[in-house]
Amino acid sequence: MKVPENAKSGKIRKGDRWLKRGLTESSWAVGRTHNTYLSALYHRMARRRGKKKAVVAVAHTMLVIIYHMLKHELPYHELGADYFDRLNVTYIKNHFTKRLEGLGYKVTLEPIPAAA
Repeated sequence: MKVPENAKSGKIRKGDRWLKRGLTESSWAVGRTHNTYLSALYHRMARRRGKKKAVVAVAHTMLVIIYHMLKHELPYHELGADYFDRLNVTYIKNHFTKRLEGLGYKVTLEPIPAAA
């Protein structure tokens, strides 16, 4: 199997072992929470790559978030569990429309009017 040139290593680098343990333990806890960005990230990664790699990815994301919070002296801003759904709405509409049409359904989409 040929590895793409821009592929990154799957190994994590050496660092503070206590920080790594704390972040991975926190990542396991985040995987059990609901309605948070990090939980959505964990479940999305675990579905594709597996639980352990998802924990490492969430731990890395948490480290990046903490770094930026400390650097810019900002509070944590929760993006929400639906962040990835809001990221590319047209892709999601087209994806699920094609899946339903593939199952033999005729699909028409019309927006729901906003409540007055």
